[in-house]
Amino acid sequence: MKVKQKLRKIYTIHLCALLLAIVSVQAQNTTSEFDRTTLPIKEPVRQTYKELDVRNATAPARWEVKAPKGAPNVVVVLIDDMGFGASQAFGGPIAMPTMDNLAANGLKYNRFHTTALCSPTRVALLTGYNHHSNNMSSIGETATTFPGNTAVRPQTITPMAEVLRQNGYNTAAFGKYHETPPWEISNSGPMDRWPTHSGFEKFYGFIGGETNQYAPLIYDGVTIVETPKDPNYHFTTDMANQAISWVGFQQALSPDKPFFMYFAPGATHAPHHVPKEWADKYKGKFDQGWDKMREITLTRQIKLGIVPAGTKLAQKHTDIKDWAKLSSDEKKLFSRQMEVYAGFAEQTDYEIGRLISTIKELGVMDNTVIIFIDGDNGASAEGQMNGMYNEMTFFNGVPETVPDMLKHLDEWGGPSTYPHYAAGWAVAMNAPFAYTKQVASDFGGTRNGMIIQWPAGIKSKGEVRSQFGHVIDIAPTVFEITKIPAPTTVNGIKQDPIEGTSLAYTFNAVAAPEQHTAQYFEMFGNRAIYQDGWLARTIHRVAWNSKPDHPLSEDVWQLYNSNNDFSLANDLGAKNPDKLKAMQALFMTEAEKYHVLPLDDRLLERMDAGLMGRPTVMGKRTSVTYGEGMKGMGTDIFIDLKNTSYTITADVEVKANGNGVIVCQGGRFGGLVFYMKNGKPTFTYNYLGLQSENIMAEKPLAAGKYTLVYNFQYDGVGAGKGGRSTITANGQKIAEGTLSKTQPGVFSVDDLADIGVDEGTPVSDYGPDSKFNGKIGKVKIERIK
Repeated sequence: MKVKQKLRKIYTIHLCALLLAIVSVQAQNTTSEFDRTTLPIKEPVRQTYKELDVRNATAPARWEVKAPKGAPNVVVVLIDDMGFGASQAFGGPIAMPTMDNLAANGLKYNRFHTTALCSPTRVALLTGYNHHSNNMSSIGETATTFPGNTAVRPQTITPMAEVLRQNGYNTAAFGKYHETPPWEISNSGPMDRWPTHSGFEKFYGFIGGETNQYAPLIYDGVTIVETPKDPNYHFTTDMANQAISWVGFQQALSPDKPFFMYFAPGATHAPHHVPKEWADKYKGKFDQGWDKMREITLTRQIKLGIVPAGTKLAQKHTDIKDWAKLSSDEKKLFSRQMEVYAGFAEQTDYEIGRLISTIKELGVMDNTVIIFIDGDNGASAEGQMNGMYNEMTFFNGVPETVPDMLKHLDEWGGPSTYPHYAAGWAVAMNAPFAYTKQVASDFGGTRNGMIIQWPAGIKSKGEVRSQFGHVIDIAPTVFEITKIPAPTTVNGIKQDPIEGTSLAYTFNAVAAPEQHTAQYFEMFGNRAIYQDGWLARTIHRVAWNSKPDHPLSEDVWQLYNSNNDFSLANDLGAKNPDKLKAMQALFMTEAEKYHVLPLDDRLLERMDAGLMGRPTVMGKRTSVTYGEGMKGMGTDIFIDLKNTSYTITADVEVKANGNGVIVCQGGRFGGLVFYMKNGKPTFTYNYLGLQSENIMAEKPLAAGKYTLVYNFQYDGVGAGKGGRSTITANGQKIAEGTLSKTQPGVFSVDDLADIGVDEGTPVSDYGPDSKFNGKIGKVKIERIK
């Protein structure tokens, strides 16, 4: 018995020693540095053994890639379509207390820049490379086949999220992701440029330029999810809930593993959707108008030290009316538009605040870097001179009048509207600058306030940093503070040298010399070059016009010294012709280097995929056969039924008093639908939410199997015409009528094409449920020339 106890004691001692040795080796392995410049990080060569019994062998340490010791969590918040002079933190009129708190405990950057448009800014932020280097000269919906313009990220650039993920981070993205080429947004893929294949382990949001906040088209990973049928639903709240849940789960399971979160609300991009109580907080606060608001904002900015004393307001464009000259109806409408926008912004700040409060409650705020970028471009003038009740009217060339919009004033910002504000407010929200989103050659289009807070790494609090910065600087900043290098090789492919400059040198040195000393800007022919404070630029096209005033070769260039002319109010070109000439030459050098040339100033033409040579899933096919359950098909995925004759042939089995959608495209703000209503086959064309025309059978069908055919004969040549409609059941005509007009352009990006259901906002009134209550076989849709 004593011998057995002795042996057991010896065995226990040896086992403990073995376990301690393994732990020691593991600790040495996890703290030793990997070669992080090559991804994926290469695992060690597997050992081979001759020993028969595992008891006589020593196990190797478990190999695992971990983030560098002490690497911080990183949260990047990116607001959409918010100008430099919008938030109170940067002198504007909109209360955003979360921003204020971050600024008080961190740094405000007053010379930080974006690209003047959403998708280009986002790819630049998420990679550290210029937008043309990413092949994203504009949005993917306007891609061409020229290098710099294809909307397909090159293999020589790897997203920051993927670099962090492969270096031991958990990664997640919430909200807007407008970086996936539109022809790849379907089950057919490829999925390479979806967020969950671009470094993010978790994605919850929408893939496109904008979303209906009350009825968004949401993906969880690559799967469409149905949003709750809750009258109080709002997407910004939903995405905040999802982000809060994710970070709480991540910290519960992997508290020693750092996380990277990209939080990008659809706000404050149109449609400006916000519950009425938020908008009503600003009742009467914009009655003084946009001209006075610009003056008030500049005064605040100077007082806050956001802009230097003596800064003047840049002269606004002559197209923007003086507020004092507006009619009382115009003032009434425009004031409410701005109240809704301001409420939208403040609500968004509140939801961001809930996320940040959660991070504090988790006890990890001290080593969490929060980078809050107040806009992916300047405020948007895409609402034109009067704003819009339904933004889709602009994309279809249908003007809205002030009297028509006033009819919707009480519901502005609610689910029955899809609104935008007047361009005058965009200029005011970009104070002290003159221009807006899309104008890459003016700081009104590119300068956005930024705040960085990092308690463990930034000693200064409440200070302003004035070194020049650009959105391509975010990724290298993150790489430096996490001690993770930008990779030189990924999957065997040599990577392009990173193009941004880390801003970490500014964190604790207010007067540090500027390190990002030169930067080009270009969007739709608007172009500029920055160098050591000087800016040479030309305004080729203003955002509220669809075409430029003159050819690229006739553009007039201007010269500014932004070191002492913050708002670009004083053109020095005539006094310094040699400097202007040298700067123009520098632009051409940079433009060639970064694939900016040749310039493409086309706008509406670039929406035509066939003309531009970019792919669509449909290609040149004139007919497609769909099946029940297919849904969420966008413009580049679904067959094009605009400005043409077509037939819809559906094999269905209907119930008595059958109801529900057979096929639909679009929604409340414009669309078409072939459906059953109380047993009657029906076709409805909803023209921009302004009028609906119905073709309906007189009598309901008895239960049974049918081949239902809707035939539309387009009337004449041109865009937006009407035509003759017929419906047949098993070859017998059961309904006919005329559509007076059709939409020549796009339907809402949220309201896509579905078979057997209407997932977005309803095209027509189906009753409580749009789902087809019978059975759907094949649905063939054919264009007829």
